[in-house]
Amino acid sequence: MLSREDVLRVRPTVERYLHRTPLLGSRTLGASLKCELFQRTGSFKSRGAIAKLASLGERERARGVITISAGNHAQAVAYAAAEHGVDALVVMWKDASALKLAATRGYGATVDLEADGPAAAFERLAELIAQTGRTLVHPFDDELVLAGAGTVGLEILEDAPGADAIVVPVGGGGLITGILAALGPDPRQRVIAVEPEKSPALHAAIVAGAPVPVETGSIADGLNAPFAGSLALEACRSLERVLVSEEEIERGFRFLYERAKLACEPAGAVAVAALLAGKIDADAPVAIVSGGNVAAATASGILALP
Repeated sequence: MLSREDVLRVRPTVERYLHRTPLLGSRTLGASLKCELFQRTGSFKSRGAIAKLASLGERERARGVITISAGNHAQAVAYAAAEHGVDALVVMWKDASALKLAATRGYGATVDLEADGPAAAFERLAELIAQTGRTLVHPFDDELVLAGAGTVGLEILEDAPGADAIVVPVGGGGLITGILAALGPDPRQRVIAVEPEKSPALHAAIVAGAPVPVETGSIADGLNAPFAGSLALEACRSLERVLVSEEEIERGFRFLYERAKLACEPAGAVAVAALLAGKIDADAPVAIVSGGNVAAATASGILALP
């Protein structure tokens, strides 16, 4: 089980390369916003990628790394690999965000686009690991990656000591698992998982008692994990969980653009969507806004809705 000590151990490495992101208050929402969209590469994912890449030995660095992602983790690993002088191969899929694809390549990674979708991409990943011997930087089921993500929780503890709830967007479950570890065994804060109705990987895993494949199709593409991680399932079995609709995500997106002036992607609006929908009862919540990589056409299409 990931521990607070694991998160504290990687914190100096994360801080050497990355920003401490701001915590902004929203009177209208009645919550604080942890602005991970301002992190390098636009999301919390760079924290875990840096922690993992920094741990590699000389032989692992020489072989290079490989990962799989719809875009945010892809960019994070590409960035971290460039910082450490390591070659990176990223498995994406054919309908992945063109913006995120271009950014991943811009950081210097090679991208494999043979797969038609997330499920096929994981099969392709296994093939390429066997062929190349590269080290896997798993997006949501690697203890070092999750410990790096957990540094978000440490910052929230320090910047919002009066918070009574931390509202976390969930895809594969890496961020929320890291935050739970950072809070320690007896946290004062509730931690609440929020998933799109059209991408309920953690919810499905908890119901089934094991990670299971799910169909994904949410506008919050950064949360479209085809299954939840085993580490997340272990940590989150008894956690509060909320599902939000596509319409609620779009409403949260518009709120963040228009009222909070935050140019996030739909995945970054999921926690706020749950608060706006009245699905969370808390006096002083912190909502994590992670993901600032959105195509102009997507943003304008949502903002144009009534």
